[in-house]
Amino acid sequence: MAKSDPEATVRLDLNNPVFQQNLLTLQKPDRHAALDTLGRLRQMTWDQVYRDKGLKWEKIGSIKPPTGIDVIYSLRSTQSRRATAYRDGDFIRLLTIAPDHDSTYGKK
Repeated sequence: MAKSDPEATVRLDLNNPVFQQNLLTLQKPDRHAALDTLGRLRQMTWDQVYRDKGLKWEKIGSIKPPTGIDVIYSLRSTQSRRATAYRDGDFIRLLTIAPDHDSTYGKK
């Protein structure tokens, strides 16, 4: 993974097929809210992401990250949904948008 700079502007990686499927199958209001969040992320530095109370960027300890990823994080993508992602240098690589809050953390 690339070196991290907290003052770097966030770059988005939306190429994960699961994330794309989750995003594109959201109902219109949730899809627009998620796109607004993504647009906001593009304008932020990493330090702002870490401190933003609305995004609530937090480490997920209850699920094992895939091989090659040290830590998975969750962030609020809409009022009722959270996305999973990890940081890779200046990129936030988005993995999923969970159907509900609990499933983000591997709970049912």
